[in-house]
Amino acid sequence: MAGRINDEDVKAVRDAVPIDAVVSEYLQLRNAGGGNLKGLCPFHDEKSPSFQVSPSKGLFHCFGCQEGGDTITFVMKIDHLSFSEAVERLAGQAGITLRYEEGGYNPSHQRGERIRLVEAHKIAAEWYAEQLATSPEADTGRVFLAERGFDQAAAVHFGVGYSPQGWDHLTRYLRGKGFTDKEILLSGLAQEGRRGPIDRFRGRLMWPIRDIGGEVVGFGARKLYEADNGPKYLNTPDTAIYRKSQVLYGIDLAKKEIAKTSRAVVVEGYTDVMACHLAGVTTAIATCGTAFGSDHIKILRRLLMDNGSARVIFTFDGDAAGQKAALRAFEDDQKFAAETYIAIAPDGMDPCDLRLAKGDEAVADLVEPRTPLFEFALRQIVVRYDLDTPAGRAAALDEAAPIVARIKNSGAQHEVAVQLAGMLGILDTQFVVKRVAQLARWARDRGGKGPAAPDRHQHGGQQYASAQPSAAPRGPALNLRNPVYATERELLKLALQRPELVSPAFDAYGIDEFTAPPYAAVRQAIMDAGGAEPGVADPQDYLVKVREAAPDDAVRAMVTELAVEAILLHKGVKGVDETYAGAQLVTVRRRAVERRIRDIQSQLTRLGSHGDPAQLAAVQNELWVLQQYDQALREHGAAAL
Repeated sequence: MAGRINDEDVKAVRDAVPIDAVVSEYLQLRNAGGGNLKGLCPFHDEKSPSFQVSPSKGLFHCFGCQEGGDTITFVMKIDHLSFSEAVERLAGQAGITLRYEEGGYNPSHQRGERIRLVEAHKIAAEWYAEQLATSPEADTGRVFLAERGFDQAAAVHFGVGYSPQGWDHLTRYLRGKGFTDKEILLSGLAQEGRRGPIDRFRGRLMWPIRDIGGEVVGFGARKLYEADNGPKYLNTPDTAIYRKSQVLYGIDLAKKEIAKTSRAVVVEGYTDVMACHLAGVTTAIATCGTAFGSDHIKILRRLLMDNGSARVIFTFDGDAAGQKAALRAFEDDQKFAAETYIAIAPDGMDPCDLRLAKGDEAVADLVEPRTPLFEFALRQIVVRYDLDTPAGRAAALDEAAPIVARIKNSGAQHEVAVQLAGMLGILDTQFVVKRVAQLARWARDRGGKGPAAPDRHQHGGQQYASAQPSAAPRGPALNLRNPVYATERELLKLALQRPELVSPAFDAYGIDEFTAPPYAAVRQAIMDAGGAEPGVADPQDYLVKVREAAPDDAVRAMVTELAVEAILLHKGVKGVDETYAGAQLVTVRRRAVERRIRDIQSQLTRLGSHGDPAQLAAVQNELWVLQQYDQALREHGAAAL
């Protein structure tokens, strides 16, 4: 077994790879103010961005689902890696050679399974590409591409390759690179034969399928020879790194332009993606042997950021299968905040055929939004009925109205209902509008109120869920309108984000000065990590140590949340400075002193005039000292601390 990774190397990896650079490979980030960035959370569905990244602190936190952590945590969660696998991946990106405490340098065969499978795919993709470029046998594949308008440069750009017809060419090559038969089989690149593993793909054109981070995780293989009895297209089976319902071909090439333009074009095949990109439509993507579904929408929504101007254009063949695909896409239409459109080429040509027949301009023109997807879907329903008869119009309305009723935006729903009345030729528009509204109301009533939403608290106009994950035991909800809790929260944020403003005074504060149990736990974690003062010299390492000192995931999540959340400035306060920090220190301390004064006064009342004189004197002396201290804090502020 490999030893644990050297702590210095882990720190070097954290410092070398900016968290915003890593996160932006998976979702679009925008300015959130205060040096933070925000985007749609990749770990749960949401319509408005509550996922925040703090580049200066190297942390992320979602105020919706409470996921949070550093760069390594993000890679672990997003790609389902172990800690060591995530560090190894980031170290590879940064060019850092890792040292291991017990085993020296880590041999390649000891690395995590997912890393090994990704490496196998990377090597396979390079090998397939070399075969296409140099092998005489691959001439069939080169001709296939040329006939569709793709030269060698296009093949290189998209990484297209060729798998030889032999039984185990790739398998033997991977063995030579140090991969075991078990790893080759687990990767999906080979399958069990009578005498051991044999290549899964033989005699086919190979398209590498990359995830949104750019890693090759699978392949799409196109049949070239009549003797091949397999399907026209053969995809990698589901593996530890590949789920066909969760990948989009071309997303690695298209993601930046999709985020920049708030526009995505969904086509049906690998050659269609190639044709679109070469024609200048660089937002084109395709599914990999499966219908466009919910998981694909999640990928796109993180890039589109659900702003009102976002557009998703579907291109489908004009045949029955294409129409069916369009209707399936429409079923998920309401999961987008973006407007969805459909584009069908003249004569039912796909983008690849259209580019060959009419050139790049025709492809670019094809994907200009024209027909809203809902309109296309409704027309496909309406056309099946005889609208010349009352019975036909009524039957068409019965089928189409429930679809319109699913539109969540009431204004859009009303508009589409009016258009439906026009399609059906029903003159009484209000009848159709009322019918749709009634169906929508019934649907809501049948659905009830649904599962209870997470407890949410208002803080500075921003709503977010309670900091404790649902799996953790929950205590009393934090009411942040309570000024005591609000000030304690601000002081902890300062201690985590700006330790230089509250040190060394903060480190003298007791756990009992924080009345909210979650905040007391964070104070304890800071204390266990060595206090806030070390954070002045090395803020990122300080936060790492505080998170490591947290006793459980709930406290760790709260630490991350407080380290990322913007510091609130009250009206009239110009900025986060020593004066502001001193005010928070004084307020928390004065409230603690006032609580102790009340306790002592209660104790004096209980002792009465018949108590032990020595005890009474001691308690009265403590009360006098505290009252003097409270007066000094009131008059001199932070200087009295």
